[in-house]
Amino acid sequence: MAARLAGLAVVLGFAARGPAPGGAAKMKVVEEPNTFGLNNPFLPQTSRLQPKRDPSPVSGPAHLSRLSGKCFSLVESTYKYELCPFHNVTQHEQTFRWNAYSGILGIWHEWEITNNTFRGMWMRDGDACQSRSRQSKVELTCGKSNRLAHVSEPSTCVYALTFETPLVCHPHSLLVYPTLPAALQQRWDQLEQDLVDELITAQGYEKSLRAVFEDAGYLKTSEPNEAAQQEGGTKGLRFETLESCQEAHKALSQEIKRLQGVLTQHGVPYGKPTETPSSEHWGPQVPTAGMAEPLRGDPGLRGDTL
Repeated sequence: MAARLAGLAVVLGFAARGPAPGGAAKMKVVEEPNTFGLNNPFLPQTSRLQPKRDPSPVSGPAHLSRLSGKCFSLVESTYKYELCPFHNVTQHEQTFRWNAYSGILGIWHEWEITNNTFRGMWMRDGDACQSRSRQSKVELTCGKSNRLAHVSEPSTCVYALTFETPLVCHPHSLLVYPTLPAALQQRWDQLEQDLVDELITAQGYEKSLRAVFEDAGYLKTSEPNEAAQQEGGTKGLRFETLESCQEAHKALSQEIKRLQGVLTQHGVPYGKPTETPSSEHWGPQVPTAGMAEPLRGDPGLRGDTL
């Protein structure tokens, strides 16, 4: 009975006075797991977050590396969002509830590159959300100061953040080609020439260009099972060179003639296959004079463009 009264006194916040009765059991102090929310006074906020892995190395335009080690926050509704470029994105519930939520919305993973431009920063492998992990895409836009301007959740467990910074206001500030070392620039130049000379297809060009970005550390190599899922039903329909495509087309034509012979032998009528213009056999064509070429590598800033 004395032990129960002593425990009740601690729960109510009163200090026990005097020594405990001789037969009283000693009170055991139990540490609570670090899943409390923002208002737990016994644990720092960072210790409650359990990342699945370390962030990827800092990469991309050199002038953006000055954002590394800094964090920017935005409060929307009852949540505080914090973006630490090249590190992670976190969310903290602003409430006095004892179990207020704090979690990781993504850890710095890789860039999103489109048309020779860094389009966004992907933060992946965040806290579990249903059967997958939370992830966030950070879009960099021109602004007068560094600030986290907007956060939304366009789809379940996927977040979109807008980060404003004067570091991306120059038209060349997010181009990929100037950031590459000379050896990778030469590889890219050779791919462009091979595409013009029709030595590789558009699919082969894109695959090889991705390898350049992976070697630069801008993109992560896809896992084998992930690559298989992406290829899915298109396996066998993509060719890296025109020679392999022509060989496959020749084999397919021979198979069609064989099947036609079988049908004729058994008196089964059939219609002739629709002829495909030769220009359609080889996929996208190389841009000709007068047509706008896709944005490619720029050697960098020139003169007094700053």
